[in-house]
Amino acid sequence: MKNYSKLFLFYLLGFNFVTAQIFTETEIAINQHIEGTLLTPSDTESTPLIIFIGGSGPTDRDGNQSFMKNDMLKKLAVNLSNNGISTFRYDKRIVKQIRTKTIDKNISFDDFVTDAKSVIDYFAPNYKTIVIAGHSQGSLVGLLALDQNVSGFISLAGAGKTIDQILIEQISKTAPMFLNESKRVIAVLKAGKTTSDYPVALSSIFNLEVQAFMANWMQYDPVEEIRKQSVRSLIINGDKDLQVGIPEAELLYSAATKGELVVVKKMNHILVKIEGDDLENMKSYNQSEIELAEEVTDSILAFVISLN
Repeated sequence: MKNYSKLFLFYLLGFNFVTAQIFTETEIAINQHIEGTLLTPSDTESTPLIIFIGGSGPTDRDGNQSFMKNDMLKKLAVNLSNNGISTFRYDKRIVKQIRTKTIDKNISFDDFVTDAKSVIDYFAPNYKTIVIAGHSQGSLVGLLALDQNVSGFISLAGAGKTIDQILIEQISKTAPMFLNESKRVIAVLKAGKTTSDYPVALSSIFNLEVQAFMANWMQYDPVEEIRKQSVRSLIINGDKDLQVGIPEAELLYSAATKGELVVVKKMNHILVKIEGDDLENMKSYNQSEIELAEEVTDSILAFVISLN
């Protein structure tokens, strides 16, 4: 609590009044797969670094996809870098593949972990304090990438259950007529095999082109992975998140060796506050003008400062 008190006093005395950009922006190519943006506070010689890892799908460094623009990761990075913390966010490798029309049909979940590790290795020689912050799917990717160079871990709306458990729950609610077939397909994938016998209506998650990827993803249990870690962890979730509920955040928190849990009231999956119904919630995914919930920036700042 002592570190948190110092931070909020600092915030009251000055941080909240920052309006002008006070960081430098640098484009960096980590390797042939990964390109991103480094924001470095202009008036600080040595700063912590937060590395952001985006969620599922072809998510770019700003947290956007071709059909969805909310700038979530960009806004969070700017908020933090305007308050003395360096940030790096990057395009997932599939983003570059789509842009260059060189899509790798054999892309795996482990590829995302490899990419996150490459980013850590790139910055480790120059930063004493590195924090990994993964959003949604990126939370699990970040957990798997943690090593001795990382001082802290932040889960932003990260799942606490395995992807197969999540799929079963979602199918039971939205397409219960396919539940038994789905369980059979998932059992095949978990056994390391593929199948052409799956519900056509669920081809977006079970078609042959994605089965190897899904099987790879199913190998990892977020609870077991966070339990293995000794670094301090901050788990942030909103109570209006339609994709990842508070019980999943509590699963991560309960399993973390050194965990902190922050539940933000009225916040959804993309870290903005929703006053209305589910329709307003979904519309926000494509509204970049909405500001992020202040509690997210405040909590991350407090957490990172407490690591030093």
